[in-house]
Amino acid sequence: MVVNPSVPAKSVPEFIAYAKTSPDKINYASAGTGAPSHVTGELFKMMAGVDMVHVPYRSAGPAITDLLGGQVQVMFPTTVSSIGYIRAGRLRALAVTAAMRSDALPSIPTMAEFVPGYESTSWLGIGAPKNTPVEIVDKLNKEINAGLADPNMKARLADLGGTVLAGSPADFGELIAEETEKWGKVVKFSGAKAD
Repeated sequence: MVVNPSVPAKSVPEFIAYAKTSPDKINYASAGTGAPSHVTGELFKMMAGVDMVHVPYRSAGPAITDLLGGQVQVMFPTTVSSIGYIRAGRLRALAVTAAMRSDALPSIPTMAEFVPGYESTSWLGIGAPKNTPVEIVDKLNKEINAGLADPNMKARLADLGGTVLAGSPADFGELIAEETEKWGKVVKFSGAKAD
């Protein structure tokens, strides 16, 4: 969760108090309706009990540009897309939305430290067609996990604020099912509709 430096809140509790007293003054940017930055903001609204106006953009780049310029006040971008601006002091990070603090930004608290149970992460995975033979899937999984275990790969991902989440195809299937259920509830709360 990052804010434009003009926002008076220096912490999540201060932001929640500010949002509750100034709901018509807070616009939050996203990379588009249904994008992770949108539903992460909706989860925050739902769990923190605040109201903010969603301003969808066509991608994260223009959204961050307007956040830097003060046209919008807050955004829930990926760490990769915002870490340079945070380190340069051009954006103020109030929290990371992952369950644990980021090694890349260790002084930034997690959202769950202020909003119990809050957790939102973007993740990437590799899939194969449905009827791919099990031995091929297992070989791909083994090689991908080996690549993710490489110290250079882990270090580069950590520098960008990423975390390696290796596992089995069954683990990945379970993650997809859990995330689908969780975010389905958030989308219903938001009232968002497919264009």
